[in-house]
Amino acid sequence: MKIHKITLPLEDECQLAELEAGDQVLISGTIYAARDAVHKRIFRALELGEKIPMELAGQGIYYVGPCPAPPGKVIGSAGPTTSGRMDPYTPLLIEKGLKIMVGKGDRNQMVVAAMKRHGAVYLAAPGGAGAYLSQYIKKAEIIAYPDLGPEALVKMEVEALPCLVAIDTRGHNVYHQYDKKGTEKLEVNVWNSETTAD
Repeated sequence: MKIHKITLPLEDECQLAELEAGDQVLISGTIYAARDAVHKRIFRALELGEKIPMELAGQGIYYVGPCPAPPGKVIGSAGPTTSGRMDPYTPLLIEKGLKIMVGKGDRNQMVVAAMKRHGAVYLAAPGGAGAYLSQYIKKAEIIAYPDLGPEALVKMEVEALPCLVAIDTRGHNVYHQYDKKGTEKLEVNVWNSETTAD
């Protein structure tokens, strides 16, 4: 099992072709926190040809609605939400340049087809580990849709955020390669890995 380091926004999109389902990825740089409410607004804006409040080209989205930051912290618990909620909107975002998505759970065939066509990847973050994941978020700022509360669009700076390649650019899918027990065992091994990143 390989471990890769990726910095967002991507400077070399060919780097994603090196990822294989089951590999570990450490994400650093800028990533956007957005759930279904934000996706719905961005999707509508793109359909209408309107400007959206974030970059998509070479960028990543983390499907998370982070909790408010406790005193002395950058952010509260920041665990992934179920990615299927974003499936109706994702193919268009991928078409417009989105390259990395982070969440939990499988994706539908239309999303996978768009990923294969445009060279995007889907990464899984460990569910139920929001407090653990929040330590990798170094900065967080609401940049749009504050009326959505915890589901507002948030620009985050992350450092070595640990993820698993769930679906690679060729459509290979860990959710289809393992049964439920096998997938859980794989994820536990990945999060506990001490292998040096490439």
